[in-house]
Amino acid sequence: MAYPDGDDLIPESFDEHTVVLLMRPSGAPTFTEEELDRLQVEHLTYLRDLHRRGVLIVNGPLSDQTDERLRGISIYGVPLAEALELARADPMVRAGRLEIHGARWSTAAERVRFGSD
Repeated sequence: MAYPDGDDLIPESFDEHTVVLLMRPSGAPTFTEEELDRLQVEHLTYLRDLHRRGVLIVNGPLSDQTDERLRGISIYGVPLAEALELARADPMVRAGRLEIHGARWSTAAERVRFGSD
């Protein structure tokens, strides 16, 4: 079976990514504004370094979400276990301000593009 534009209904191959959702846990510790500012800088620096190393493809905060606990999303180019290990080392996660949830994401090959390529 094919779509009207000729694309096959079932992809011949898939691209694999790891999605990590950053969520505010219930009972998250309270921090002063100064502590939160410091943690935010450490968090963003850590994510920038993962991107520069080539393991983090893209990340960013979420808004207008149906669940206010959802704070951000990251797409990694490594297997789930490795992505979760890296995400657990995030200063915001270590401090208990965020928790992580992850999954492998399969998309039809070459259908999803990140960056300016």
